[in-house]
Amino acid sequence: MSNKIQLDIVSDVVCPWCIIGYKNLQTAIDELDVADKVELQWQPFELNPNMPPEGQDLREHVAEKYGSSREDSEKSRINISQRGAEVGFTFNFFEEMKIVNTRDAHILLEYADEHGKQTELKLALFTAAFTDQKDVSNRETLLNEVEKIGLDAEQAKIRLEEAKYRDQVIEHERFWQGLGISAVPAVVFNRTSALSGAQPIEAYKQVLTELLAELK
Repeated sequence: MSNKIQLDIVSDVVCPWCIIGYKNLQTAIDELDVADKVELQWQPFELNPNMPPEGQDLREHVAEKYGSSREDSEKSRINISQRGAEVGFTFNFFEEMKIVNTRDAHILLEYADEHGKQTELKLALFTAAFTDQKDVSNRETLLNEVEKIGLDAEQAKIRLEEAKYRDQVIEHERFWQGLGISAVPAVVFNRTSALSGAQPIEAYKQVLTELLAELK
């Protein structure tokens, strides 16, 4: 039996609740002082796998997908921004914001994982998308973020151009969907149980505490 808790975070880089949920999870890990007892890995999920390259206006997309009015959209942005501020993350929503295709981002996250820098890249992409108002479907933007965290942009570029890595992401997404995950964020514990949605710190602490007791 492993002496660590395996945490799989199924998420997308354009999901605001995913960064909020992660920040709460990380706080739970820090407060319990168990960073050395957990193994964390990000798993791919695309909120909009069929989104064309040009993307879609975010308000328009939300209205189509969820039936939200402009007023609903505004309230949601304020709520998300406040929740972000509470966990130390800045959301800079803006009028021309688009929802984009994120498959390339997931390919590069799997590349970063091989070099022990997956969380670093994931957090950089959340910041790029929500704080710095960048297009995380743009390859130049993605390669810049890869380079910033000390990974080889040329190697990353090759990944983006090879079909097998694209297929690998799709295969991984299907695996998690096959386990019943249809919304994100979802934090899966030891591949046996999961908490879905951006849970409060205490909820993560409770599950971690129970699982830590089983390790002893």
